[in-house]
Amino acid sequence: MTFSIEQPPVVNEGSSGTSPRIVDVDALRAVALLLILIVNIAFFSSGYSFHLVPDPTYDSWADQGVRWLVELLFTMKAYLLFSFLFGYSFTLQLDSAARRGVDVAPRFRRRLAGLFVLGILHAVLLFQGDILTTYALLGLVLLAMREVRVGTALRVAVLLTGGIGFVLALAAVGGVQLVTDPAAALAAGQQSTEALQGGIGSVVTEHVRQLPAMFGTLLVQGPLAFSAFLFGYAAGRRRLLTDVVGNGQLLRRVQQLGYPIGLAGAVIFASGGGTANLTGLTVGVLTAPLLAAAYAATVLQFFQTDRGRRVVAVLAPAGRMSLSNYLGQSLLCVLVFTGVGMGLAGAVAPPVVVLIAVAVYGVQLAASAAWMARFRYGPLEWLLRAWTEQRWPRLRATDPF
Repeated sequence: MTFSIEQPPVVNEGSSGTSPRIVDVDALRAVALLLILIVNIAFFSSGYSFHLVPDPTYDSWADQGVRWLVELLFTMKAYLLFSFLFGYSFTLQLDSAARRGVDVAPRFRRRLAGLFVLGILHAVLLFQGDILTTYALLGLVLLAMREVRVGTALRVAVLLTGGIGFVLALAAVGGVQLVTDPAAALAAGQQSTEALQGGIGSVVTEHVRQLPAMFGTLLVQGPLAFSAFLFGYAAGRRRLLTDVVGNGQLLRRVQQLGYPIGLAGAVIFASGGGTANLTGLTVGVLTAPLLAAAYAATVLQFFQTDRGRRVVAVLAPAGRMSLSNYLGQSLLCVLVFTGVGMGLAGAVAPPVVVLIAVAVYGVQLAASAAWMARFRYGPLEWLLRAWTEQRWPRLRATDPF
């Protein structure tokens, strides 16, 4: 791969007209959106996924191969990448507040409250695997740590990851099983799939019924997400993404460390049954952050090439309205897979499900480009900003200040 070292980081004027946007960050966020969709769409296409068992209807080598590849390459890596960017963006908000001489805390708390409400609505109406409520709660902790040094943030992040891995390893050694009765799990999966095939009442009831089980998942996902927040916070404090070329040696080291260890761990994780097996899950917890970091380093370096710049131009609008697109993914998947729309839950094989994910993402890229050409914010970004600032910000790109 050839890198154009003469090309400086590309920035666009921020929506407020006072602070720059780093389009590489927007484009990387759009990449994370695709990875998240490829992972999450399995939970829309079949009710079995929430019960940690595969749909027995689709058991061909192609079906198993696609599931294995998704576990290998994307599961546990996608949301860590997105969480890293949440932490990084937090430092940009701190910098913006400092330039304007305002206290970031009240605004950020209002923003988190808005995210929490959106997350609750998302979990009940669209997708019980929502991450926004977790982000909102963990964001309060991040806010409390906004004065910590980079070294402290990194040590806490490593300790969190290692601590979760240690607890899971103890549980695995103790013989704890996540799926204690496979037959009961399969029966529950069939019941959930039938519920998804129903109308809006059936779908919402199923979402609410599954929420307690999601709280257990967050006991692992939450600390790992916060660990990624802190890595993003550290990267933001060091301005890592504002000078990708200048930090090229560091990014190459991340790749050299992250790919061999991360992929080895991912093979163990995927081959051991993914999140359904504690041993594989333990290995995944300890190695997925390294693979996610290697992905980010690779993509960022690619963005510095001439071809990468063209890709950035395509991706960045979707990343600028990532909240709208994250919730939009769920809405589109509900319309495709549940009885609210086409009712394809349980009727589509895993390879086709992934193709549908790519198609949905393509629609979002086109819609995002068209929207951002006319407006300054995505629709939900604008609504959240209005709540955060307690005023109606200008929406159209041509609106006067």
